[in-house]
Amino acid sequence: MIVGFIVACEVGFWVLLVSGLVARYVFRAQRTSAALLIATPLVDLVLLVATAIDLRNGAEPRSVHGLAAVYLGFSIAFGPSMVRWADARFAHRFAGGPKPGKPPDSGSWDRARHEWGQWLRMVTAAVISCALLLAAVWYVGSGADTDQLWQWMGTLGIVTGIWLIVAPVWETARAVVTPNGHQP
Repeated sequence: MIVGFIVACEVGFWVLLVSGLVARYVFRAQRTSAALLIATPLVDLVLLVATAIDLRNGAEPRSVHGLAAVYLGFSIAFGPSMVRWADARFAHRFAGGPKPGKPPDSGSWDRARHEWGQWLRMVTAAVISCALLLAAVWYVGSGADTDQLWQWMGTLGIVTGIWLIVAPVWETARAVVTPNGHQP
């Protein structure tokens, strides 16, 4: 059941986002657009409630319950930037808005700063996800087998560490060795 909810919530997020942007830029329905875009975080709330109900009804805590927590953490941390990203592209395509910007060139200090910002979003996602995972462990009680929920915390730590090395540290190192912080 919970796998279906996670998939439905991911689909629901994108349906609400695209519908809100179509309402704004194609139909010029500002109120409808605002309502649809404001509803996107409600998808996360629905998933949180569904997961809690599933666990409270006696479901054994499984990896998929951990995935729900991770989805929520990433949705909260990256959701607003994804909405801005999509909004800029819709504005350009349907409302004559400016062409969306690209990330700074690799090897520049601007790119290094960009990657550090993205990594901090990852840290935020991991912290939120771990808090939700700990809440789930507490919620189901000490008698339940919660190993799979704990494993997600380790996985998040590994992913956060890898992201640190391959993005912000790498780009910072490239900016240091690239003359004037620009591509050769």
